Amino acid sequence: MPKLTPKDLDVLRAKSVVIKTTISVGLSSCGIAAGAEAAFAALGEEVKARGLDISVRRVGCAGMCSMEPLVEVAVPGQPTVMYGNVTADDARKIIAEHLVGGKIVKALQVQTVNELAVCAFGDNSKPAPAGGPKQYRIVMRNCGVIDPESFDEYVARDGYQAVKFALTDGSSDAIIEQLRISGLRGRGGAGFPTHMKWDLTRKAVGEERFIICNADEGDPGAYMDRSVLEGDPHAVLEGMILGGFTIGAKLGIFYIRAEYPLAIERVEKAIKQARANGLLGQNILGSTFSFDCEIRLGAGAFVCGEETALIASVEGKRGTPRPRPPFPSVKGLWDQPTMINNVETLANIAQIINRGGAWFAAIGIGKSTGTKVFAVTGKVKYSGLVEIPMGTTLREIVMDIGGGAAEGNVKAVQTGGPSGGMIPANLLDTPVTYEHLQQLGSIMGSGGMIVMDDRDSVVDLARFYLEFCVDESCGKCAPCRIGGTQMQRVLEKIAEGKGDDTDVAALRRIAQAMQKASLCALGQTAPNPVLSAMKYFPKEFESRLKKSTPAAAV
Repeated sequence: MPKLTPKDLDVLRAKSVVIKTTISVGLSSCGIAAGAEAAFAALGEEVKARGLDISVRRVGCAGMCSMEPLVEVAVPGQPTVMYGNVTADDARKIIAEHLVGGKIVKALQVQTVNELAVCAFGDNSKPAPAGGPKQYRIVMRNCGVIDPESFDEYVARDGYQAVKFALTDGSSDAIIEQLRISGLRGRGGAGFPTHMKWDLTRKAVGEERFIICNADEGDPGAYMDRSVLEGDPHAVLEGMILGGFTIGAKLGIFYIRAEYPLAIERVEKAIKQARANGLLGQNILGSTFSFDCEIRLGAGAFVCGEETALIASVEGKRGTPRPRPPFPSVKGLWDQPTMINNVETLANIAQIINRGGAWFAAIGIGKSTGTKVFAVTGKVKYSGLVEIPMGTTLREIVMDIGGGAAEGNVKAVQTGGPSGGMIPANLLDTPVTYEHLQQLGSIMGSGGMIVMDDRDSVVDLARFYLEFCVDESCGKCAPCRIGGTQMQRVLEKIAEGKGDDTDVAALRRIAQAMQKASLCALGQTAPNPVLSAMKYFPKEFESRLKKSTPAAAV
């Protein structure tokens, strides 16, 4: 097919769409696991059998994962209706009673996305008003809205307009300046300013440059990146193209864990569609810029989320970290300057270029600008994905959006995955920013947020997270390899009621050594769950110590 020109892209974007009754079915991993494929098939069969002029389409994850399979019915001139936990039989009932009979099936209807305090993207020209919906969607603006396998639907929602600007009116300097104004920081957990990483990479000396999308999401309970890749792959691909243009790279690599087959499939389709339309390959949109992308699969090693371990894995080596400096921006893949961003970071780029860095900077607080996506799981009423402005409190996320504990009371919230800390219920009014979470002994991480209720033992949970980190350690450096194992043995001793106050002191001592001497962030942050549990829930540790010893001052 002919390659698109910038003018063609505008024509495709402005193409009129016939407004008709539409049924959208969530067909990302969460929906498929809940049985959405059967509902999707039943809807299509019923529409065909009745000869109805209705479009039955797939969309990505809307974030309301606890209510999957989700079916949204949109009839022109009428309010959109959302149905949850829809079976194949339910799907047929929806056609018969709602689409034919004109009556909403009340027994299946769930609260709409907005009633659950989720703010659909709209025009996003300004932050959500105070007292309004808690969520504000930038990264997830298309998830649950467009067919993730449709190039045209992505383009119709301003897709690839940022690439067009960059190649016709923009420059590397202009893009980096907008990123600087935006205050965007790496959403993989480290929070390093994105504009600085991009600038360092483009200025580094090398024969060629690379950009890598880090989609090696490995935190227990975290699935933000997977859902974005499944629900809006072109947004991440557009961020890759913009990054390649800015730093002067000719190749971008998606590093996706092999356990994400649907994400891999949809990214592959997006790459093929972009290539077929002249947005990848030689002379993109008729410019002098040439860039292409490919996919590499990760084998599920948690440590390969670390930049240097990821690079080693892409090169076909054992995925182990190496000392830094030199940083990947200077010496990365094949010893060439390499820029690594995670999925969520890249998904923000096009919107920042389209709307300006100042727009993004006006969202959030302080040095934590923009929004952050979290996977809220655990003992919470409404589990799923949320995207909130930075500075939103933990209480607003867990209680207002998540609905509080499914049973009992919220006891603590774990942020940052196995490397994060346990934050007690009395600190839920803490704003979610890089700085505030760090002050509490936790981290932002990539966006996992696990809710615990008053039936959970923080000692056992700390032991679980520590076991995970010990299992996932690459073993390259002694502080992590030996220190993690020692901490695990001591914690097991305490959990079994065989420890005393000297064991509590030993945990602190070993943790300090790991934090100071481990080679990478896995070892440096592995003690966080244990230390935070000891800090905020001392009585639970005291109750596990041998009764013959005095209570430890933890």
